Amino acid sequence: MSFSKDLIKIDPRIETEKIVAKLLDDVGNKLRKRGAVVGVSGGIDSSLVLALCVTAFGNERVLAIGMPEKDSSPENFIVTQKLIDKFKPNFTIEDLTAAQYGFKTYERRDEAIKKVFPEYDLGYKVKIGIPNNLLEKKSLNVFHVTIIAPDGAEKSARLPINEYLQIVAASNFKQRSRMCMLYYHAERLNYAVIGTGNKNEHALGFFVKYGDGGADVKPIAHLFKSQVYQLAEYLEVPEEIRRRTPTTDTYSAEQTQEEFFFRMPYHTLDLIWAAWEQGCSSADIAAGLDINVDQVDFIIKDIQQKQSTTNYLRMEPL
Repeated sequence: MSFSKDLIKIDPRIETEKIVAKLLDDVGNKLRKRGAVVGVSGGIDSSLVLALCVTAFGNERVLAIGMPEKDSSPENFIVTQKLIDKFKPNFTIEDLTAAQYGFKTYERRDEAIKKVFPEYDLGYKVKIGIPNNLLEKKSLNVFHVTIIAPDGAEKSARLPINEYLQIVAASNFKQRSRMCMLYYHAERLNYAVIGTGNKNEHALGFFVKYGDGGADVKPIAHLFKSQVYQLAEYLEVPEEIRRRTPTTDTYSAEQTQEEFFFRMPYHTLDLIWAAWEQGCSSADIAAGLDINVDQVDFIIKDIQQKQSTTNYLRMEPL
């Protein structure tokens, strides 16, 4: 098959009709539920899922839930309100800061950070991520921690494995407590919890098992991130949300999904991934994107590695 940048283009009207029909069947006929609960963050994925649910069930049978905690960006609430004003679902906010203190989320995370940077304390911000773009340099998926002092000075260091595992394990309380809250409201209303993960997140393991990976239905898990934006534009998700850079909304310092996990722009990743899945040669992909074959092969290898090492996240209990 020859390479084309149109490989990831979809007909948004037809795709919307397919997803809406399946949502109605899955939720109403298979799950026997009366409506949908969606956790909204101000990001493009949850915003699209909310729009799809309102299209399927009507705004009166959709509950949108914002779930901030103390590390959340204040901007999230501002753009989320624009989403709610547009689609008019039932809406509530559940502040999960107290839950995180109960789980000792911040204390456990900060304990690990201080083993790398003893000066880290209140007033500092923090994030972790994988440096280097896959297109620029062949490098391992090695996480670094970055702290930002109150005066703006930054320090970064490679994370030892034990500290990395502890930081991630502690941070995952955030996603798991959000899912607990979604299921509380879903069970209260006899609604289904609708997942918001796209294909990039689901297939490469960018989610927390029994956290944001837990849901009754996952209506966009087959869509590349690029396709999410196509549907979001068609369904008139507010432009402020469509313009936002996708972030993790996990750490106190601003952090993009590209910086944390994907290591390259989603539109380039999607094209290479889709072309590879459809049988295009590395040479054709490289020529179409004006990069070299080694870069294409390395990116495909990275996709395969992430799929393999995160397969346990997608497994049913044994």
